[in-house]
Amino acid sequence: MRLEKIRILYVDDEENNLNSFKAFFRKYYEVYIAKNAAEALRILESIPVEIILSDQRMPATTGVEFLEKTIPYCPNSIRILITGQSDIDVVIDAINRGQVFKYIQKPWDWEKISLIIENAAQIFQSGKELNLKNIELQKLNNELNKFVYSVSHDLRSPLMSIMGVLELSKMEKNSFNPTYLKIIEDCVLKLDSYLKNIIDYYVNSKSDELLQIINFQELIDDILKAQNKLDVAIFIETDVKQSGEFIGDLFRIKVILNNLISNAIKFKNPDNDYHKIQIVINANQKSVYITISDNGIGILQEHLEHIFKMFFRTLSANEKQGSGIGLYIVKEALEKIGGNIEVASTAEAGTSFKIYIPNKGNTN
Repeated sequence: MRLEKIRILYVDDEENNLNSFKAFFRKYYEVYIAKNAAEALRILESIPVEIILSDQRMPATTGVEFLEKTIPYCPNSIRILITGQSDIDVVIDAINRGQVFKYIQKPWDWEKISLIIENAAQIFQSGKELNLKNIELQKLNNELNKFVYSVSHDLRSPLMSIMGVLELSKMEKNSFNPTYLKIIEDCVLKLDSYLKNIIDYYVNSKSDELLQIINFQELIDDILKAQNKLDVAIFIETDVKQSGEFIGDLFRIKVILNNLISNAIKFKNPDNDYHKIQIVINANQKSVYITISDNGIGILQEHLEHIFKMFFRTLSANEKQGSGIGLYIVKEALEKIGGNIEVASTAEAGTSFKIYIPNKGNTN
């Protein structure tokens, strides 16, 4: 009836009712039974239950009173009251107060109660999915607010620097200062990098997976060639091993590698005489493991848990600062394709990122 079994708790002081209920529904649901309210509440302390059914007339506690007590344990559960004809006024009051979803009269009809429980299961699942959508929507809304603020600030800053340099050039009519051109060039490159991140963020958040065959040697060669103003003073060592066909989302994998490699280049340690980046790729028919290590400035331990958050930035030792969106895009892109990432870093010694991505062509 369902791919994932819904958990049901049925409370009744009549043991025959409990046993027959469990025997009938255990094939379709994960069924728990209890003879009284106290026993049922002990179950709810350790087991999250989606649907709760309770007989109205029980010793010590009525069904309505018991269902009220279950709200703190599982506020989103669907509650069903089982009652006789004489308790109809109690049932109406319970429904009006929002404690009970449906009521079932004794003696019940098995087909009818099955339909009611199935309906309750569908409603619970729909509510769960809606809640997840609301959480996702709130996350996107918060990110959008941060995004708008950061974009307005980060795009305006280099533009104002360019405007300032141009004003200085106007004042010095008869002189040519190469420093001004270098400032303008740096600002334009920063704008270009930031705009690329914005495009990557947008495409990653909106597009579905586009799967194709990936040759990792060709991919890494293309990325290294395309890196803007690749620092020739940095030695980049690659070790690519690929056995079998790998199918994956080329766009997102390229975005992930681009961001990590450009960060390794950007945040080299100025105190080192030798700058090195090592890229190791092991791909097979099941997955690919990628390690990108450097001997750069590293990341402080207290910052490691925050580096994948949107617009989290740390001012580096060489006074360069990232956009605050690159590593966020890396994490989001990996989640989209079912991968994960680990990071290890030591300040002033270097950083290592380890990535796992499943092969979408693997049918085992």
